[in-house]
Amino acid sequence: MAKKQKIAKQKNILFKKNKSRPPKFSFKSSIINFLKKSEKNPIIAPIKENEWESVQTFNPAAFYEDGRVHLLYRALGSDGVSRIGYALSENGIDIVERLDEPIFTYLKQPVKDGKSLYNLLEYNSGGGWNGSEDPRVTVIDDRVYMFFVAFDGWDIPRLAITSISLDDFLNRKWKWDGVKIISPPGIVDKSGVVFPEKIRGKYVVMHRIFPNILIDFVNDLDFEDGEYLPGKYSIKVRSRKFWDSRKIGAGAPPIKTKKGWLLIYYGVDDKDARRYMIGAMLLDLHNPVKVLVRTDEPILEPTDWYENEGHKAGIAYPCGAVVMSGTLFVYYGGADTVVCVATANLETFLDQLINKEKPKLKTLKPKKTNNAKS
Repeated sequence: MAKKQKIAKQKNILFKKNKSRPPKFSFKSSIINFLKKSEKNPIIAPIKENEWESVQTFNPAAFYEDGRVHLLYRALGSDGVSRIGYALSENGIDIVERLDEPIFTYLKQPVKDGKSLYNLLEYNSGGGWNGSEDPRVTVIDDRVYMFFVAFDGWDIPRLAITSISLDDFLNRKWKWDGVKIISPPGIVDKSGVVFPEKIRGKYVVMHRIFPNILIDFVNDLDFEDGEYLPGKYSIKVRSRKFWDSRKIGAGAPPIKTKKGWLLIYYGVDDKDARRYMIGAMLLDLHNPVKVLVRTDEPILEPTDWYENEGHKAGIAYPCGAVVMSGTLFVYYGGADTVVCVATANLETFLDQLINKEKPKLKTLKPKKTNNAKS
């Protein structure tokens, strides 16, 4: 069992806090009141004393259970292996517990000694040479399902799934099921999420093969060897006049609301391919392939120091979102180095999202005139 440490305050941050930097390209009309970044960002940062998470701690999955927010974040040390760390928050922002050992490690093969030729075209985003990357987590029927990118350092990054009973998870018994690779060989597939409930008797899985979000309806999540997601449906990138014209991907697993499935997603603009921004969609409750609303501008941009100082500048990459006491918490990686959070009142957020796309119509009354009829 991983040891735990109580967190009084963030320590051992490997960089200094500077003033926010204006991005090279920014949307002047960004809906800046959609999400409010926490003044306590970053809420998780690398710890030098823990070798496995001494370099980067970022891209956090999140789920709400038993009145607390559970965070599963990607961590890297000097060995270049991506592992999954764990932290706990009672209010969604302050970390009250953080384990000093990883809760999940996936190594498909031993780390290479570096003598073989490495194909830099396949180098994975966020750094690292091996392991489990960019987790997304959904709780379904007392079971915790985790999607992640499996990368052995040499082959194409592929989508993987594992699971653990909720009871074992909450009791810190890390009895994860065997890992299943669920994307076909030879194709880079990332950003996997599953909806928290079945729709029309099927599990709904989102994933990303460049440049679009793909959607599949599957009978179960017990994938057999050689059984892969076909990518039957898609939500596509938009034209170059939009902020998400280069590529998009699901960020957090969709959240069910009365107005539709709320999908927090990431997007990259073709005019500045280095920057990752965050947007939102509402999907039809009964047919999630149908997009009801989609933000024309990003709802969060990487403009603060913790989104620009680290492994890679200009990164705000979401992997988790929860609703607690009517507040939406969006968890994201900053600069591929730290964990950050932004919040909004959920009802206000949804109203702004809908009304931004479909403004309320007002009936105009005719003005009175003094002109007499001729």
